[in-house]
Amino acid sequence: MEKTFSIIKPNAVKKNVIGDIIEKFETSGLTIAAAKMTILSKDKCELFYAEHKERPFFGELVSFMTSGPVMLLCLAGENAVLKNREIMGATDPKKAAPGTIRAKHGDSMGENAVHGSDSPASATRELAIFFDQHEICNL
Repeated sequence: MEKTFSIIKPNAVKKNVIGDIIEKFETSGLTIAAAKMTILSKDKCELFYAEHKERPFFGELVSFMTSGPVMLLCLAGENAVLKNREIMGATDPKKAAPGTIRAKHGDSMGENAVHGSDSPASATRELAIFFDQHEICNL
């Protein structure tokens, strides 16, 4: 049973589509192993996106991700990282396949409704930033 990390971003929370997104995860074979709603601090957000620190969009990304509540999720299932990436769709909602979360709920490249880990190693690192081990259920 693999675990991965996902964030339902501020634009999707504002649109009140958390339930729709979680339903998509669950009907696609992923299980919610942990969930919490929060407003990201600037420091935690900068730590999370540290790999993008030198990129021109970093400041805009941090501002967006700290602009309102987000839903943090640990998703579990067989091949959870890859499955989540398929469910989310392409980063650019205009290029995302029909029926994917980003095609349905994304507004732009930056405000694309959801984040998902890109590898098992990233999932481990990202989950550790936002969840204590005891908060994740072993399903």
